[in-house]
Amino acid sequence: MKRVALNQKSFIFYILLLLIVVSCRPEKRIPSDDEVVIEDTRTFLYDICIDSLNINEYTIQPGENPSIIFSKIGLPYTIGDSIIEAIAEYLDPKKLRAGQTYCTVTTQDEDESIHYLVFSKSLTDHVVVDLTCRPIQGYLYQKEITLHQKLLKGSVKSSLWNEIKKLGTDPILAIKLADIYAWQIDFFGIQEEDSFQVLFTESYIDDSVYLNITSIDGAIFIHGGKPFAAIPFVQDSISEYFDAEGQSLRKAFLKAPLDFFRISSRFTNSRFHPVLKRYRAHHGVDYAAPSGTPVKTIGNGKVIAKGVQKGGGGNFVKIQHNATYTTTYMHLRGFAKGIAIGKHVQQGEVIGYVGSTGLSTGPHLDFRVHKNGKPIDPLKMESPPSHPVKPELKDSFDMIKQDILLQLNAGHLPDSVSHNMPDSVKIPE
Repeated sequence: MKRVALNQKSFIFYILLLLIVVSCRPEKRIPSDDEVVIEDTRTFLYDICIDSLNINEYTIQPGENPSIIFSKIGLPYTIGDSIIEAIAEYLDPKKLRAGQTYCTVTTQDEDESIHYLVFSKSLTDHVVVDLTCRPIQGYLYQKEITLHQKLLKGSVKSSLWNEIKKLGTDPILAIKLADIYAWQIDFFGIQEEDSFQVLFTESYIDDSVYLNITSIDGAIFIHGGKPFAAIPFVQDSISEYFDAEGQSLRKAFLKAPLDFFRISSRFTNSRFHPVLKRYRAHHGVDYAAPSGTPVKTIGNGKVIAKGVQKGGGGNFVKIQHNATYTTTYMHLRGFAKGIAIGKHVQQGEVIGYVGSTGLSTGPHLDFRVHKNGKPIDPLKMESPPSHPVKPELKDSFDMIKQDILLQLNAGHLPDSVSHNMPDSVKIPE
């Protein structure tokens, strides 16, 4: 009984003690309307308050090494090793190259004593040496990267590159769109009434300096009066683009083996040969392009032939894609590194470079496709889609699709820009 009574007394004691502590805790004060809140107006750079310091910027010149740099800015040679040791974790001094920038942060007095030394590794990464510490300390400072989602709408009057540039957006967006739609749209056959809507994300340094386009978050491209949707969706841990029906935009073959070209000759059974001066079959497509332009394989496969074609094709590569299709690339100036008979290549991999070898009057690629051993017109070749959205993921895909299409058609994003584009586009459900 005594033990129980003692426990009860102890319990009551701790409760009273807790109440006393809570009652003594200061309340969080909320400033009244007439109170003046003093904000921190100090200026920081690389996490350094520079209000009473000067920034002096330099560029590494050819032949300069750390020793020369330290001497140039007036640092005693005796601390050179300490600086190198302090930054070794973040920057290899041997990898400093001409053109890289660095700066000193100095006092504003007559002596201009150096308090900090900062080397720029990239637009975002900077290595800071704190010379006020003993021993000298180094750290990596990374500028903040912010993301902004934007909506762009436009009609193609000349080229997609030019139209996007006119709208004040990085024209690299055109290349990214061309990559996404490489299996559906020939961007060198764009018609004047074609148009596009694209939702994308840009990255900025310190919320002000443009860095790059990080992603395409959805798009609709109207080509020849037909809308082509591009919906990003993750399946089997891989993100790729699908059309409105859930079919992958990634086909078995690319539309063309070059990024930029002009079709100079088409598939025909009778063409006047400019060198032989007679008519004969031309079972391929000639793509005129500058010498040295990279040539890509249109699909996964294995190199089954490489060399010089005796019939006038010059340097060539032949790839077997499956039991049905083979492709041949002729008149090459040279071959990509590592291309050899038996090598397995991936879709879009560079296999050679445009040239004018063999019977040729100028740099171009003679591209040929054989189906079951018979030549077919590459421009009319049908290519089946790769894996569609799985049935068990269809509901998730439809929700994402509807959200993206609403954003594309609404045009209410704060950063959106429009230019001669229909207000909305109907995409099949």
